[in-house]
Amino acid sequence: DVVETQEHYKSRWRSIWIMYLTMFLSSVGFSIVIMSVWPYLQKIDPTADASFLGWIIASYSIGQMVASPLFGLWSNYRPRREPLVISTAISVAANCLYAYVHVPHSHNRYYMLAARALVGFGAGNVAVVRSYIAGATSLMERTSTMANTSACQAVGFILGPVFQTCFTLIGEEGITWKLVQLQLNMYTAPVLFAALLGVINIILFFSIFREHRVDDMGRQCKSVSFEGEESDVPDQDAEGNIDHVAVVAINFLFFVILFVFAVFETIVTPLTMDMYSWTRKEAVFYNGIILSMVGIESVIVFMVVKMLSKKTGERAILHGGLLIVLVGFFILLPWGKKLPNIQWQSIIMWEGLEIKNNSIPRTAATEMLMPFWSLQATPLPSNHTVEPVGCPVTQSWCLNTPMIYLAQYISSNILIGLGYPVCNVMSYTLYSKILGPKPQGVYMGWLTASGSGARILGPVFVSQIYTHLGPRWAFSLICGVVVVSLLLLEIVYKRLIAFSVRYGRMQE
Repeated sequence: DVVETQEHYKSRWRSIWIMYLTMFLSSVGFSIVIMSVWPYLQKIDPTADASFLGWIIASYSIGQMVASPLFGLWSNYRPRREPLVISTAISVAANCLYAYVHVPHSHNRYYMLAARALVGFGAGNVAVVRSYIAGATSLMERTSTMANTSACQAVGFILGPVFQTCFTLIGEEGITWKLVQLQLNMYTAPVLFAALLGVINIILFFSIFREHRVDDMGRQCKSVSFEGEESDVPDQDAEGNIDHVAVVAINFLFFVILFVFAVFETIVTPLTMDMYSWTRKEAVFYNGIILSMVGIESVIVFMVVKMLSKKTGERAILHGGLLIVLVGFFILLPWGKKLPNIQWQSIIMWEGLEIKNNSIPRTAATEMLMPFWSLQATPLPSNHTVEPVGCPVTQSWCLNTPMIYLAQYISSNILIGLGYPVCNVMSYTLYSKILGPKPQGVYMGWLTASGSGARILGPVFVSQIYTHLGPRWAFSLICGVVVVSLLLLEIVYKRLIAFSVRYGRMQE
């Protein structure tokens, strides 16, 4: 049988490629300023502190969490071009607002907060993108297109900081266009570039994007929100109820997957500074290299998983991905006997002995001397420029928790970089197949919102547990959460099947 016309096939895939671009630009909008937010915030509002920076970073995810279900609902009843154009226009306007946050004479930090929240709100269109791709692909095409979508998202996260680095050549002062009060510098140029890409994306929505829908077998059919050709598929193909137990299970699993990765992203800098006595500059530089390699590894995994899923199925790969993530965090548990170097921010006096080292190696001698060191310390002079390194003595666990060796850390990065993209793609793929021919906008919105919520809670969790209890507790709890996820996956394993398979219209 002829599944669809050649013209329809070409138009459908052109539209899918527009969705790939939209996903790429959405992630670029987040990452293109992530390295420069803090210095720009200090420049426009010197009174802002690091805690407010946390709110600015989180505001993107909060905006996306709120917007995703709304745009998803919109796309269920209206042509998808509408929420896609409006959401992208919001992102363009928000990026322009970010470029002007230096203009007001007060409350500049709140304008920056609003700008980043609106950029995140516009990024809620990823729910529309995912739901469109789910409806515009057959079951055979689904895993591949979902993997490509996630790869485009990952590439956007990788290239965003690269674009930012290129714009640093403009410098802090840059060029001022007094007529419109626009400062084109290393802080504003990236967001204006992102806004330009958004405008191009809107043009493509109007000129190339067309609404298409096929059923699970690839037969051309009428979209819920598109007045096109009449359906070639009998109405009964959409009859039946969605397995909401499977839907809730995938939402929970996706939350856990994004949660543990957000913890991983947040913990790398403080962990390496504490364990290896790296300075701030060294931690940013070395971890930047490591995370770039992890990003490249993830893109390769996205490509490989498309072929692997045809042989093993999505459920088995999701199970394997969670196991790899579990091993990755298990490796991070402190096992040895060597303790990390302790950071002293003052000169310690003990019976006339002056210890000036900022980082004191943990040896038998220092272990013996530590209980007898005088609590009366001579503060460092005000012009002291040496940055204290090592594990801060204010974190009491530093005194008795073994260090995590660099080999453990590198191995963990490799495993998490392998397991996370596998779980990410398989979650989206299984979710879309479970929903079947039903409108997926709202459901995809909830899945995106659960991921955004995880990215908000992950940094809060790790900052509290790691700071007060240390890596042993933090990573043990993460391992426990992943084990619970594996148990849940075992319980619902047989329910995670495609809608058409569940009702006997297709074989698994």
